[in-house]
Amino acid sequence: MSDEELLRPRDHFAPARGWLNDPNGLVLHDGEHHLFFQHNPDSLVHGPISWGHAVSPDLVRWTELPTALAATATEHVWSGSVVHDVANTSGLGADGAGPLVALYTRFEPGTGRQSQCLAHSLDRGRTWERYSGNPVLDIGSSAFRDPKVLRHDDGWLMVVVLAEARTVELYRSPDLIAWEHWSSFGPEGSVEGLWECPDLVRVPVEDGQDGRTAWVLLVSVSDGAPAGGSGMQYVVGELGEGGFASTQPARWVDHGADFYAAISYSDVPGPEPVVQAWMSNWQYADRVPATVFRGSMTLARRLALRPRDGELRLVQHPVVRAGEAAYALTEHALAGTLELPVAARSYRVVAEVDPGTARAFGLHLRVGRDERTTLRVEQDPRTVTLDRRRSGTVEVHPAFAAAHTAPLPDYGRAVRLEVVVDVASVEVFAGGGEVVLTDQVFPSPSSTGLAVFAEDGEAHVRRLTVLV
Repeated sequence: MSDEELLRPRDHFAPARGWLNDPNGLVLHDGEHHLFFQHNPDSLVHGPISWGHAVSPDLVRWTELPTALAATATEHVWSGSVVHDVANTSGLGADGAGPLVALYTRFEPGTGRQSQCLAHSLDRGRTWERYSGNPVLDIGSSAFRDPKVLRHDDGWLMVVVLAEARTVELYRSPDLIAWEHWSSFGPEGSVEGLWECPDLVRVPVEDGQDGRTAWVLLVSVSDGAPAGGSGMQYVVGELGEGGFASTQPARWVDHGADFYAAISYSDVPGPEPVVQAWMSNWQYADRVPATVFRGSMTLARRLALRPRDGELRLVQHPVVRAGEAAYALTEHALAGTLELPVAARSYRVVAEVDPGTARAFGLHLRVGRDERTTLRVEQDPRTVTLDRRRSGTVEVHPAFAAAHTAPLPDYGRAVRLEVVVDVASVEVFAGGGEVVLTDQVFPSPSSTGLAVFAEDGEAHVRRLTVLV
């Protein structure tokens, strides 16, 4: 097995070669999910950034395409978004068809200046033409970036950040070219790090009231997240005549270390937005093991809101391959550790466990000689922890060898878990997706064991299924 095969994920997108960071331009168009991404194809570290490009019919199987927007000596192509201009408001379409339109941040390496530019495609995103009048939005700033565009009323709405001011700026346009400032939001919530990669999505509420929704503002923060380093917060609020205003305090999207810069797919059917993130952390992104490529995306996730303690809490459900059941356990009294007859580097565990009298229960993942990643649910206080201190290669950075803990709401005796394990990552969805932790791990290829455990008492496994 080559060094590349030791690291390349099965179920997560990674580039064929080079550096990857933020997802860009997520859009469903003509039956294809387009994933553009920050890409330095000639190096394993961040540098002159282009937009890489991949497509998928189902958000699970990906085909990488040639570079969409290449960096030049005077323009690095930073983060942004893509929309389908169906009505051809931009006037850039042809033969009665509206173009795909990309809005992205131009970074000028010579000056550090950041402005918003436009490009369009008439061939399903395969080739792109930069707008001759670029930039379409320039305020003379070196910290003005990451435009996310969505339809709003009869025109278009852009959310973009003033990174150092920790504000999200809202602009409106009738045609994607001429933009007028509307309002500002922030600083609010976490302000320790720079703000990046905003998105504004309308999210359905899981409360039995058909059609009830709320607006959610997503903002990435370069430092100060609960697991250390970079992370993402969300703010539930209202979008009215004065712009966006919060209606409850900011909360963290993911309590692990490796979920950043998530944005939503445009034009996905159904009420639930679908987001995807970069699976890394700016503390150590350029230090994790790599040979041919460095960086991958998280699984795509569908979003909803759930009432909890007088607030609306974000709920995330992963988009996964169906998989085949490799093992199932039902109505089992669990005391101590039970090794499961599964040996795999990539799999998914779906479980419902009543803690019973046990002080804690959980899973040992990617178990090998002196290696394991542990998912642990404690009874008092009620928490969930993803512990990668013994997961394998942890010397990449002092912050990497860590355990990450989040409070687990009291929603009844049984705890629902969905755990997606891949070659170099673990994504945990606890409490029906209300608490999420995402971490990279780098175990030895021979570490393929899996076990379930209960400590200081007996837990009741109502059901547990392992899918490969």
